[in-house]
Amino acid sequence: MTEEIVIAGFGGQGVLSMGKIMAYSGMMQDMEVSWMPSYGPEMRGGTANVNVILSDERISSPILRSFDTAIILNQQSLDKFEHAVKPGGMLIYDGNGITRHPERKDITVYRIDAAEEASKLKMQKVFNMFVLGGFMKVKPILKTEYVIKGLKKSLPERYHSLIPMNEDAIKRGMELIRLKSECIG
Repeated sequence: MTEEIVIAGFGGQGVLSMGKIMAYSGMMQDMEVSWMPSYGPEMRGGTANVNVILSDERISSPILRSFDTAIILNQQSLDKFEHAVKPGGMLIYDGNGITRHPERKDITVYRIDAAEEASKLKMQKVFNMFVLGGFMKVKPILKTEYVIKGLKKSLPERYHSLIPMNEDAIKRGMELIRLKSECIG
């Protein structure tokens, strides 16, 4: 099993930290992992993406041009990465700010309205965990217990009080994700 993932959005949406948590979780599950971030000099508000590879085999290169899964959090990233999903692959996107929805018919497309739910529940700090929960539901590669351990490893100790909120967001994200065909719009 090898899963090649790109997570892309604006800086400040937790793109890189989501990827890091996935990588830590994979390591704790005895997987081979790769975490390769890419972001513009603006950071917050600029574009950011990260490639994550989770595998039970040795990873030959962290550089990817096509992906099994794309997790997309803004329109610019959808425009850039929709075509890079392998046929038969999966695209997960947050509907907030999307003006042109995914159009490919040879991949499975899921929508998760994580930004809307995070705002409604006043949990914007953990928006990315709603999205991660959705991914975990449709691709059960990572176990929740290891994701929580990954959170503890990647969050500074002063933020460990937010771990229960992160866990709640993961669980809610698992409930929110829908096939695009089930969504309106």
